[in-house]
Amino acid sequence: MVNHVLSLKVKHPVAVGSIRFDQEHFPLIVGPCSLESNKQVDHILATLNDLNIHLMRGGIWKLRTNPSSFQGLGTDALPLIESIKRAGLFLVSEVTDPRHIEFLLPHVSVFQVGARNMYNYYLLKELAQTGKPVLLKRSFAATVDEWLKAANYLLNGPCNHVILCERGIRTFEHGTRFTLDLNGALLAKAQSGLPVIVDPSHAIGLREFVPNLALAVAASGLDGLIMEVHPEPDQALSDGRQSMTLQQLQELVPQLDMVLNISGRKRC
Repeated sequence: MVNHVLSLKVKHPVAVGSIRFDQEHFPLIVGPCSLESNKQVDHILATLNDLNIHLMRGGIWKLRTNPSSFQGLGTDALPLIESIKRAGLFLVSEVTDPRHIEFLLPHVSVFQVGARNMYNYYLLKELAQTGKPVLLKRSFAATVDEWLKAANYLLNGPCNHVILCERGIRTFEHGTRFTLDLNGALLAKAQSGLPVIVDPSHAIGLREFVPNLALAVAASGLDGLIMEVHPEPDQALSDGRQSMTLQQLQELVPQLDMVLNISGRKRC
C-alpha cells in the first residue's frame, strides 16, 4: 500500500541563470566531490566547456564519516571558485553549516544540502532566507514524505527555487554504496511539482555503472543529473571510486543526447 505523502504542488519554474529545470530541458551538474587544486579544476573546466555543460558541482566543506578523512579546502578554495566563475560556469556546492552561508553567498549559484543535513531544519530555515536556489538531497533513510516536508522548510522563505535530488537510500544491499530509488524520485516529482534530479554517483558508488544509471534517469522523465568526475579518480581526495573519468563523461554525453531527443527534451 502506497503511503499518503505531503503535497506541495509548486507551480513556478526553477531556473539557475539561463538554465531551466522543466519538462523541455535536462540540466547536467558535473564536477568533483571536492575542489582540490588548480590542475584538477582546469582539466574539468576544459571538458565541461567542450561538452557545453554550464553547471559545475564542487565541494568546499565536506561532511565525512571518518574524521580523519579530507574535509575540504574551506576558505582556501576561493581561488578555485574564482576560476570557475571566470569560466562562466554556475557553481553548485554543499553548505554544511549555517556559519558558512555568508562566505558562500557571493560565490555559489546553488546551495546544495547533503543527505546528512536534510534533517537540519535550522540550516534549511537559514537557506530559505537567502533567496538562492537550493538543491535538497534526500537523506539515505528518509521517506518521500519526510523529504518533501524538508523542502517545505525551504519554500517558507524568499527561496522559491528548490530542486530535489534522489541519491540512493540505505537498504539491506551492500554490493553497492546505496540503492537508487527511482520509485521515490518519480513519486516526489508527481506529489510536489518540484524538479527532481538524480545523483547516480552516490547511489551506486562504482564509476563503471554510473553511465548506465544516468541513461536510465534520462529515459525516466526525471529532470536532470548531478554526477561526479575527476581527471584522476584513483588519486581523488574524496569519493574517487564513484567518480567517472573525463573520458567516460565525454562518451556518456552524446548517448544522453540521443535518449533525450527521443522524448523531445534537450540538455541545458
